[in-house]
Amino acid sequence: MSSEEIVFKIITEAGNAKGVSFEAFALAKEGKFAEAEEKLKEANQFFHQAHDIQTELITKEAQGQKNEVSILMVHAQDHLAGATLAKDLIAEMIQMQKEIHNLKIS
Repeated sequence: MSSEEIVFKIITEAGNAKGVSFEAFALAKEGKFAEAEEKLKEANQFFHQAHDIQTELITKEAQGQKNEVSILMVHAQDHLAGATLAKDLIAEMIQMQKEIHNLKIS
């Protein structure tokens, strides 16, 4: 896989993880918590695919194989960081939605 293909694979998988995370939150706001949890699992799969690519790059560099650091690679890493933050915050927000829902029905 070329470096550009690697970069765009990270961007794609991270973008999918972020998008599906927001879908999960939308479901949680509707009270569809089981569906939201399934979406979070799907988001985690996309996230892990992107993270695995990043880990492979880091491992190769640690073994002495230098990676080209381009603006595209920086952009891909930014997408992955943003997706990570979104996924983690949305998981917490879904938990908060559950608590709010439980208070309303109590």
